[in-house]
Amino acid sequence: MRVVMKFGGASVADGEKISRVAHIIRDYNLKGYEIAVVTSALKGVTDLLIEGARKISTGCVDDVEEVIQKLRERHQKTINEAIKGKYKKEATEKMESLLEELEKVLMGICYVGEVTPRSLDYVSCFGERFASPILSFTLRSMGVPSCSLEGHEAGIITDDRFGDARPLEKTYRLVKERVLPLLKTSVPVIAGFMGATERGIITTLGRGGSDLTASLVGAGINADEIWLWKETDGIMTTDPKLVPEARTLRQISYLEAMELSYFGAKILHPRAIEPAIHHNIPVRVKNTFNPDFEGTLIVADNKKMEHVVKAISVINNVALINVSGAGMIGTIGVAARVFSALARARVNITMISQGSSEANISVVVREEDADKAYYALKEEFQNNIVKDVDVNRNISVIAVVGAGMSGTPGVAGKVFSAMGREGINIIMISQGSSELNISFVVDEKDAIRAVQALHKEFGLHEVQ
Repeated sequence: MRVVMKFGGASVADGEKISRVAHIIRDYNLKGYEIAVVTSALKGVTDLLIEGARKISTGCVDDVEEVIQKLRERHQKTINEAIKGKYKKEATEKMESLLEELEKVLMGICYVGEVTPRSLDYVSCFGERFASPILSFTLRSMGVPSCSLEGHEAGIITDDRFGDARPLEKTYRLVKERVLPLLKTSVPVIAGFMGATERGIITTLGRGGSDLTASLVGAGINADEIWLWKETDGIMTTDPKLVPEARTLRQISYLEAMELSYFGAKILHPRAIEPAIHHNIPVRVKNTFNPDFEGTLIVADNKKMEHVVKAISVINNVALINVSGAGMIGTIGVAARVFSALARARVNITMISQGSSEANISVVVREEDADKAYYALKEEFQNNIVKDVDVNRNISVIAVVGAGMSGTPGVAGKVFSAMGREGINIIMISQGSSELNISFVVDEKDAIRAVQALHKEFGLHEVQ
């Protein structure tokens, strides 16, 4: 069986956890699996790099040495804990070589006094560049032949949209050429999150970048499955911190997974499984700390189960923007102007709703974009068409997701009846024509009660 295994930052947080990961890989390697590994940076390292670069851009040379020393101590400790024998020296030499390169970059940022999107990409991917050889050397010290590759070395070629680069189609061919031949004799460990343009300029893949790397590699080598190793037993019926009775979903569809991840489930990012979807490769979410558990399998089939609703998710840290005015009624192009104004301000819209009276349009955006959205709309409508632009920051979005909802009458009735019994006011409602998702807005103080009530209403504590 040919699999891609991706390990997140919490799975490779320190030397002990990297050793655990290496043992998992070795066990499957001994069973005859062909394995390509994708790793994230050690937990917290990417944030340290980004924050350090921004601070250094103010021109303080001492900050460069502080960042380098923190990284040296963190990764040397990890090397000492994870790697045995002669490979410890080789891993340290590789780390020092990367630190020397990083120091030069940071000094350049310091002297120029500016951190550009391009230079920030170059800096922020060092976490993965450190982690990949450490995990590879750990495998070698356990007797597993291994090599480490940076993202572009594995064939991840992107456009030049720094901070959120998009892979080019040629990536699949290059991954096949560069990674597939390695699987017969070794376990390649690939630095996730990063790629490069056709000119060789380093880029990063944005949020969920390492999962996307795994998906691209899986498609390139025609993997049987892509395994995303996380800190939970798979995708849950809801956040177990909100509902202790939450259960693991054994199987869901690509569309359900994307709906859940879009609406707040942090287990994966919607973009991450796009290559798997296009190449019809199953994705499995497994737990690094419970490796024998089968986890959640994500497949193409929208399989209806006994429970029409499969999961409840919640988005916090969002804001509701309401555009209203009698002048909007019958006026052509108002909605287009709303969306164009927000697009120009680079504000992503999470939800949309418009009353049939045409007197208001409501959108949900990230809380951090609320002010930007407000001023963009106020500037756009400096006339009598729109009377008010209001912002409500104290909200949460609840999403009810499940393939079984499609064509099943009464689901919305059960949702809103449950909210009525709990005395929870619904501020805004949205449902797509696919019927896989009903999402609505409530006051943030009611969000936890809403999730708990819906989880109970649809019997999700009984999911098998």
